[in-house]
Amino acid sequence: MKDGREVRTNADPHGEESPARAQGEGFLTDLGTRDSSRPPSGRKLFASDPRRAYDRFAPIYDEWNGQNDYEMWLGEVLLPELEKHGLRNGWALDVGCGTGRAFVPLLDRGWRVVGCDLSSGMLAEAARKFGSQVRLLNLDARSLPPLSPAPELPAGEAFHLILLLNDVLNYMTEDGELEQVFTGVKRNSCRGQGLVAFDLNTLRLFREDFASGVLEEGSAGDRQWRGLTDQPKPGGVFEARLSGHGVETHVHRQRHWPPDQVQAALEASGLHCLAALGQREADGRVLLSAEPDEERDHKVIYIAEHWD
Repeated sequence: MKDGREVRTNADPHGEESPARAQGEGFLTDLGTRDSSRPPSGRKLFASDPRRAYDRFAPIYDEWNGQNDYEMWLGEVLLPELEKHGLRNGWALDVGCGTGRAFVPLLDRGWRVVGCDLSSGMLAEAARKFGSQVRLLNLDARSLPPLSPAPELPAGEAFHLILLLNDVLNYMTEDGELEQVFTGVKRNSCRGQGLVAFDLNTLRLFREDFASGVLEEGSAGDRQWRGLTDQPKPGGVFEARLSGHGVETHVHRQRHWPPDQVQAALEASGLHCLAALGQREADGRVLLSAEPDEERDHKVIYIAEHWD
């Protein structure tokens, strides 16, 4: 969440295989507004390369998101929901792990955790906080190789739980990228035992956080999140700019993914959708609904499994 609001821009979807440092600077457009009805093109005219954005975000990330409650969200809501679908403790892979905000609820419940991310800055923060408790990898979610949870274990189909939490897949803005991510996820999910959980932002969230005219300030009033998108549309691309004290100004670029496109990408990648749940917050609690509603909910939570 951004200063007490629902989790918004936590996870970073991309990454590279070693070494764990950023390479290249990506592409930047101007910082004006964007019409979300204009579909993403194949050209790499990114408003903000996610790696570059999160390297800039890393120094203040935990402070900016200080009111996020991952124990409530993941520990008390999502993990029990996953257990209804047969989840059992084992190895977890956190794709787009950022500074490791999902690690504590997992470690406290006996999970063994591997995290991967694009941003070397975010991974450095995670390493500082967790040391050797979690194995950290600099990997690209769109081309995940078969991974071994530990040196003594074989690679591939090794993880009982794979998480892509807090906007990871919204940062996939090009056609075909969902399929790329899901293919790598299937490659690493235990056959017949592994579950996958991810969230995607609804149109309501994009209107509240990314629309032109939206302005949110940090608790001290010295940082600003400003929406840049005109005419929010289903399936559109949305932009917002973060600036202020201690952070180099940068732009976050996300895409709204309608449910039918998500389901098609899962099926094309050999993942079976077990549930799609609406998520919203009320009275300080995270609530899940059996039927997602783009106008009521802030997120849609998907649960899937490896199948052939």
